[in-house]
This record gives sequence, structure tokens and C-alpha cells, in this order.
Amino acid sequence: MSTKKPLIILTGPTAAGKTELSLMLARAVGGEIISADSMQVYRQMDIGTAKIRPEDMQGIPHHLIDVLDPAEEFHVVRFQEMAKEAIEKICAAGHIPIVVGGTGFYIQALLYDIDFSRHEEENFRHELEAIAREQGGEVLHERLRKVDPESAEKIHPNNVKRVIRALEFYQENGEPISRHNEKERQKESAYQSAYFVLTDERSRLYERIDRRVDEMMEAGLEEEVRRLRDKGYTKELVSMQGLGYKEILDYLEGDCTLEEAVYRIKRDTRHFAKRQITWFKRERDVIWINQKDYDYDKQRILQKILHEWEGVSCCETFCEKTSF
Repeated sequence: MSTKKPLIILTGPTAAGKTELSLMLARAVGGEIISADSMQVYRQMDIGTAKIRPEDMQGIPHHLIDVLDPAEEFHVVRFQEMAKEAIEKICAAGHIPIVVGGTGFYIQALLYDIDFSRHEEENFRHELEAIAREQGGEVLHERLRKVDPESAEKIHPNNVKRVIRALEFYQENGEPISRHNEKERQKESAYQSAYFVLTDERSRLYERIDRRVDEMMEAGLEEEVRRLRDKGYTKELVSMQGLGYKEILDYLEGDCTLEEAVYRIKRDTRHFAKRQITWFKRERDVIWINQKDYDYDKQRILQKILHEWEGVSCCETFCEKTSF
């Protein structure tokens, strides 16, 4: 019998309905939920992240939600560390860790225990940062394109930090980080896992996204962003670059109308969902669940997930039902 720890992954594009299903799944297998969302980790950022409220958690323990200040930087390495710690605690309690969220890179890094450790050359990084300040991010992005075109294709020129990380890796290792990551992706899973991707018909998913943005505005997204701005959280922060936050900040600073901001949130969220689906299509050993195939019946979907999970070799050791 495998000694690997158990892990259920429930992911998919934004607005697919992961939250409701994750609660049903957690209750069915005696699980605890680990958020794989790059934004829900931040306190005070509730509406724009579609964060589950404590009163809606049904007593299911949730991890990596509301644990960082918006001024703190959250990245894949920190996620790995925090998620591994949560898995240890959950398994020690005899429960099943369930990773839920749509940040595919975080999930991949955890599942295959990708190694990001490397020696950081401070002087080289400072040099790149100076170039970005003086000549603009496009100059660095073009430099990346010459040594690692695959990474340049995936990283937006405005994401200067990721461009610099990729250039650093090439400088230190003589190998594109895209090639390194591809090799890491071929590693065997570090867990006894089942990897589910919840999806939907494109038109229906886009309708849900548009409706969710309208509901966020009605719930007070503008006021939430205004409070954050008044507390000194600016658009330079990683947290404030999240979908919904940067657009409303532009409106508050007079760079666009409110109607334009809402339009951009909807458009960019639809584009984000499309990129998420593309990412998950590249992943290995994924079990796709198109809700249309189950007539949008969450109980039928849950039964499908449970059936697949029963086939995981070590589940008998860990799957004792637990009521919360």
C-alpha cells in the first residue's frame, strides 16, 4: 500500500461552481479544504475574490483563506510551503485534504512538488529592476523573448517581477525556466491523488461570470476597493492587481468611468477563464467533469467524484467519515 498522503483536487475555471461542490465533497469524505486561490489568501479582500463567508463554510475547516495582509506578497513558493503545512495537519487529524481553487500553477507546483529553490544573485536582479524603471518592462520582456520565447509568450510584459524571475533563472542555470518547469511537470505526483476539473459550456460559464460581476458590484465592490485604497493599498501591490481591484482603482483614480471598469472586469474575467481551461487541458491525469453531462445535478457530480476517489489505492486508510 502506498505511503503517499491522500489529496483530492477540485479545480476549474472561475465561476464554475467549485465552492458549493467542495463543501459537499468535504462532508462526504471527512475532508478539509485548502484554497488554491492567489487572492482569497488576503484579508479585507472579500467581495472581489468571491471569498466564501465563515457562516457559509458549514463547519468545514478552510485553510489559506484570510491569512495575509494585502501588502504582503503571495507567490507559488509561499503557497507550496503553506499548503504542505496544511496537508500535514489535516492528515494528522485523520482527514482528507481537498485543494480547491483555480490557480493552476499553484496546484501543479504542489501536486508534483516542483523545486523552485535557486541561488538568487542580488546584483543581477537589481540591474534588471533598474532597466525596468529606466527603460520600461518591454525592454526586459524582449530580452526574455530572445533566451526563452516560450516563457515570454506566457508572461505579460507588464508582469515585470515574473519576467525578472525568468531572466534570473536563465542567468543562473543556463537553461530556460520554461524547459525546467516542463521537466518538473513530468515528475510523478507527490501524493496519492485524484485531480478533478469542473467545467461547463462556454456560453453558460460566461453568463455566470457576467452575473457574478454584477452581484459583486451590488454587494459593494466599489466600496471595498475604496476602503483598501484609503488604507494605503495601491495598485503597485500584487494583491491590488487582482481582477476587479485594478479596474475599480482605475475608476477611483479617474482613468475610466464606472461602466468602463465593470465592462473590463467582465471581459478580462472571461479571458481569464479561457486561459484557465487551456492550462488544465495541458495537465496530466485530469478527470474532466462537464456539468452539462450530469444535467447540472450536483449530487450526480458528487457521486462521480466519490466513485473515482474510491479507486485511489490508499483511500481506505484515510477516508474514515468525519462529521464536523
